[in-house]
Amino acid sequence: MLIGRTEQKAILKEAVASPKSEFVVVYGRRRIGKTFLIKRTLSQAIDFEMTGIQDGGLSDQLTTFVEKLGEQGFGNIQSEKPKNWREAFSLLKKYLQTLKKDKKKVLFFDELPWISTHKSNFLGMLGYFWNDWAIYNNVVLVVCGSAASWMIKNVLNNKGGLHNRATQYIPLKPFTLSETAEFLKAKKIKATQYQVVQLYMALGGVPYYLELLKANQSIPQNIDRLCFDANGFLRDEFDRLFKSLFEKSEHHIMIVKALASKWKGLTRKEIVEITGLNNSGTLTKTLDELEKSAFIQSYFPFQKKKKGSLFRLTDNFSLFYLKLISDRGLRNQKGAFLKIFTSQKFKIWCGYAFENTCFTHSEQIIKALGISGILHEISSFQFMGNTTFSGIQVDLLIDRADGVINLCEIKFSNATFKLTPAYKNTLRERADTFVAVNKSKKAIFTTLITTYGLANAEEHLDVIQNVLTLDVLFER
Repeated sequence: MLIGRTEQKAILKEAVASPKSEFVVVYGRRRIGKTFLIKRTLSQAIDFEMTGIQDGGLSDQLTTFVEKLGEQGFGNIQSEKPKNWREAFSLLKKYLQTLKKDKKKVLFFDELPWISTHKSNFLGMLGYFWNDWAIYNNVVLVVCGSAASWMIKNVLNNKGGLHNRATQYIPLKPFTLSETAEFLKAKKIKATQYQVVQLYMALGGVPYYLELLKANQSIPQNIDRLCFDANGFLRDEFDRLFKSLFEKSEHHIMIVKALASKWKGLTRKEIVEITGLNNSGTLTKTLDELEKSAFIQSYFPFQKKKKGSLFRLTDNFSLFYLKLISDRGLRNQKGAFLKIFTSQKFKIWCGYAFENTCFTHSEQIIKALGISGILHEISSFQFMGNTTFSGIQVDLLIDRADGVINLCEIKFSNATFKLTPAYKNTLRERADTFVAVNKSKKAIFTTLITTYGLANAEEHLDVIQNVLTLDVLFER
């Protein structure tokens, strides 16, 4: 089954139904389900498809191209093996001309960065093929790649023949919690919302990882088998993942590790200090590649628009790997994950991972607050403290155009959250400090986001104005 992806499926179907030629660009991190989406949606409509060979040379790619044309029954194609991409696209054109004139001709090139080898001029010839022939002959060209930054730079922002040629693009992201729950249900895996969130905090909404789950094991058992067992498929996935996506992946890994060390995120200057990387254009490129591949997210702290942007690690699997899977004391131990359930280290990871999950489900939070139609900005706030006020930190802040600011307090709990007098006073002081430090004239709403809600919530309305539970995060 193809779970979710409603908007993405619609884009592909509309391209096939369109009266004109369409050029669709699909990108997203490895194992996110790009190929599955395209093949399942377009099904029998594809007339030609080719997948690039990782680390393959020009000859390897051309051989694959010829083989795929041969699979379509296009004559004795082996005797016409092209020497370059100009000749290859000429053959493709001849094949497509044998099809019915009024038929939409659907072409699919998968893992485009692998096909476009060094000095092969693949992109130049693809641009020529599109501009000279395909655009006039009822063609749908779908190109796909896992290296998101490469796809954006070389296809969407191409400065040559492909410049401004894409008619649609699909940045495929991990599943939401709602889609994850739907996927588990389709696989007949029984899990409560709480358990789905735990799974999401560990593996993220990556379809391929979810496909590895077994229905006869609990969520913790599945995580333990996949991530901590000596033969666990995801035990060494972290290095494989980055090496497959990025050149000089060691720089990307250094940055991700640095961001995993600070819950609040890091400024560019702090990243340089921790990693030792040069503060240069190369660093800019690396950060951009990580963000476009959905591993990190940059944002400005409250009321800082020009400088001081923070970078935050938002990929749940990377965080889980760096905080728990890579722990030498846990690796290769059967039942390791089951043994740390009550440890302080696990609780600390849960707290941040749940914050991360809320951060990536901000649209659902906005909807639950009933402010989707109100102009708003999401940010964070940190005050280090002075002689008058103690330091405070707000990981998720919503500044609204209707004169309200939501200071979100995020708590992962295995039961209904109980507000102690001391903690209640802490929240009250935090709101007061925020107003005093920022000289804010807006109403301050403290919003508690927790798993099972707040005990005796009506008694605490003077301090907590909104209480959101897991149900909110599972909304579509």
